[in-house]
Amino acid sequence: MRQDIEFNAEGTTLRGWLFTPDSGSRPFPTIVMAHGFSAVKEMYLDSYAETFAKEGLAALVFDNRNFGASDGEPRQEIDPWVQVHDYRHAITYARTRPEVNRDAIGVWGSSYSGGHALVLGAIDRRVKCVVSQVPLTSGYRNILRLVRADLIASIRSLFDQDREARFAGHPPAMIPAGQAALPTADSHQWFTETGNTRAPAWKNEVTVRTVEMLMEYEPGSYVERISPTPLLMIIAAGDHLAVADEAFATFNRALEPKKLVILPGGHFEAYVGPGFELASRAACDWFVQHIKG
Repeated sequence: MRQDIEFNAEGTTLRGWLFTPDSGSRPFPTIVMAHGFSAVKEMYLDSYAETFAKEGLAALVFDNRNFGASDGEPRQEIDPWVQVHDYRHAITYARTRPEVNRDAIGVWGSSYSGGHALVLGAIDRRVKCVVSQVPLTSGYRNILRLVRADLIASIRSLFDQDREARFAGHPPAMIPAGQAALPTADSHQWFTETGNTRAPAWKNEVTVRTVEMLMEYEPGSYVERISPTPLLMIIAAGDHLAVADEAFATFNRALEPKKLVILPGGHFEAYVGPGFELASRAACDWFVQHIKG
């Protein structure tokens, strides 16, 4: 069963869905989930939540603030630390629901929010199990891999111009999401096709400050602190967006208990087809093992 939900995140209303199993008795172990860079919940998060629900797990799915159905200003701005805080608000809200076992909460994140899941596992001990899928682990090093070195100085200049314009009272400068942090051919194809078929409200733009904050975000630096909370990392071997070798290096630094699952394709194959079947099954088994059993 899926029901619409909304909750207060320190003055901003965030909206999403609560999925609960069709059978079994509540309260259910519950997974808290949000999407990655600029994406909205309709971009296959329902598929993951439905898979979890079939195995007796509830799932609380929400749109990040400034995106989708959630409130927040400025629109299309991604502050990674605010998103981490909103995950924590979502956990607090979930623990008030009668459907939810407040002592059996897991977090799932993918891509940008895969990095958030690492941070949450390290700093919030209400989280009893972590799944980090195709995660961004270093904003700075990832940008250096995606952007030509001779363009970095001009990007930093753009940050400074935007900061001064905002100080003068001008609205935030915008940049296409594909140009900002998703400059790969598979990104363009996936966001275009998925936006057209599943999420027409998705917009191909973010604020310039979004990119500046991305370059400052280092979620992989928290990975050693997740233990003893169980950590599953799902990494796509051919991922050149949230680059795979950075994610593998992060996994190697994690302490036990941990598990690695490798998808054979690229970043976006985690959401459809055989890649989705493998990733969702692995996540489901991990959650069942550690918070349902």
